[in-house]
Amino acid sequence: MKKLGLTFAVIGVLIAGFTQTSKAADVLRIATEGAYPPFNMVDSEGNPAGFDVDLAWAICEKIGRECEIVVQDWDGIIPGLLARKYDVVVASMTITDERRKKIDFTDKYYQTPDRFVARKGANLDFSADGLAGKHIGVQRATTHQCYVDKFHSNANISLYPVQEDTYSDLIAGRIDTLFANAASIQEALLDSENGSDFELVGEVISDPECLGEGAGISLRQGNEELRDAISQAVLDLRADGTYKTINDKYFKFDVYGAELP
Repeated sequence: MKKLGLTFAVIGVLIAGFTQTSKAADVLRIATEGAYPPFNMVDSEGNPAGFDVDLAWAICEKIGRECEIVVQDWDGIIPGLLARKYDVVVASMTITDERRKKIDFTDKYYQTPDRFVARKGANLDFSADGLAGKHIGVQRATTHQCYVDKFHSNANISLYPVQEDTYSDLIAGRIDTLFANAASIQEALLDSENGSDFELVGEVISDPECLGEGAGISLRQGNEELRDAISQAVLDLRADGTYKTINDKYFKFDVYGAELP
């Protein structure tokens, strides 16, 4: 009987361990950068926050998944996804053909224009020749770096690990202009107490090769079911008004952009 009791005890431990492992495996692990306000940031209590984060929680509720959200530096965000540190990235990552070679994307969940910003009265010429020798700030390993490398190789390009550092150097006069997402520029710089001396300048930039087709939620290739469920969840959140509620918390306009045909 002792031997039988021991056997059942071992089985019980194995079942309990399997149950805990199953529950852990069912948690959808989501990464965000935490340094790209107002899309993603870290609040005063050290928690991930922002448009990306609120939308991620809403998606989890819509698809019926338990989730946890972690903060990951931008430079390591794709490597971390491929290394299975997390399952999904919701971090304002632009959908590009180059990134599709390594990872998969949902349909876009927002699409806002990309612009240059400079001090008022700078009178910069934003042609390739006009910015030659000027100091341009851009976040490293982004679609914006791709663009300035492609069209402004004659400029002095300063690369930054996080977007907020570009704003600090522009305010301090260490760079002449920076190139970034217009919504981020508006909320993080122009609407701030230090933003009154600056303005969006030049034309809205369009370059599909570098700037892609909107921000998508990324995941490893081969997860088509999860990818399609998340894409549908975004559409459902727009239809039931949840997307607008989250949008209006951070922006004065609809960041989703033009509806697809």
